[in-house]
Amino acid sequence: MMEDSKQETGGQGDTVVSTLSGEISEMSMSSMNQNSGSLPVSSSFSERLSSSSHQQQQQHDDGGSKSAAMLVTSNPTSISAMSGSIPPPFRSNIPPNRQYPVPNSLPAVLPNSVSAPSIPSALDATSPQNGEHRAMRALQSPSSKIETIKNWSISTYKCTKQMMFERMGKSSRTVDSELESRIEHLRDIKRRYLQVLGLSRAFTSHFYHVIQTQQALAEAFADLAQKSPELQQEFLYNADTQRNLHKNGEILLSALNFFLSSVNTLCNKTIEDTISTIRQYESSRLEYDAYRSDLELMLQMPKTEATSVKIEEAQKNFNVYKISYEKLRDDVNIKLQFLDENRIKVMHKQLLLFHNAISAYFSGNQQALESTLKQFSIKPYSE
Repeated sequence: MMEDSKQETGGQGDTVVSTLSGEISEMSMSSMNQNSGSLPVSSSFSERLSSSSHQQQQQHDDGGSKSAAMLVTSNPTSISAMSGSIPPPFRSNIPPNRQYPVPNSLPAVLPNSVSAPSIPSALDATSPQNGEHRAMRALQSPSSKIETIKNWSISTYKCTKQMMFERMGKSSRTVDSELESRIEHLRDIKRRYLQVLGLSRAFTSHFYHVIQTQQALAEAFADLAQKSPELQQEFLYNADTQRNLHKNGEILLSALNFFLSSVNTLCNKTIEDTISTIRQYESSRLEYDAYRSDLELMLQMPKTEATSVKIEEAQKNFNVYKISYEKLRDDVNIKLQFLDENRIKVMHKQLLLFHNAISAYFSGNQQALESTLKQFSIKPYSE
């Protein structure tokens, strides 16, 4: 009996569960009809999918709906494969040929970023700066380098040949006797001035050691005066004498250093600048004679079409080197003239200084020695 009651109870429970499930399904279908609006209620899988998709689209903003529409329109085969056609909510008025940006693409310019150096375009080649660079590259091209080496080799060969022929007496050289004598005189003067400069440096060096010894003697005499009361007066006299000699020696040393500096500038800068121009003049003279001899040799050859071209080219080179030679010859004449005037002026002042300073020091005339430094605006020597 108990078993029969259990079976009846189980049957009633099944009936209640089935009734409740039917009511719940009806309620869910009615709610779906209310939320879906105009969508018809259908038990097919494609219609349920379109209904759920429409509910999700209404929950997003305008930006989300645009992106969803773009994704659906860009790949319509996925929906059409399931439902056969695109539902009304997914249709768009956007033209089908519109270009869309690539998803997840970076912007053209990133903020706070360092851009890489741009590659020059073909239009930049027309700028003046690039034109200059192209010209420089053309000048440094292998063909121009070969041409430069070729011209240098020819010129060196001709100059060496001319030099050897001049030493052997087989070729004549262009001589300006007046200019050559002035050049030789200048070189002799420089040689003698350098000798005086070397002796003056030796004298200055020895004199520097003399005044240093005088200073040491003055300190020794002063120390002995403190330790020898019986000879204190004599030691003090000698100490004062050595101090005065050291003081006057520093004044003379200032004058000697000024003399050395001026003569050194005259020999190693002023005269050397003129001599460097003379070296350029001599090189130009050798090139001029080399091309002159070459032209004279070609003029003696029988005249043909080939020799006429060579003679014309040799004449052109000869004119170029002739102009260079004459220009440097004029420069040398001008520099020699100005150098003589400057040399006489400088040496007159320095020789007067040397005489006055030496005579005043060794005669013991301190006032004359100090006035000599003031006369030539010389600062006192300081160690």
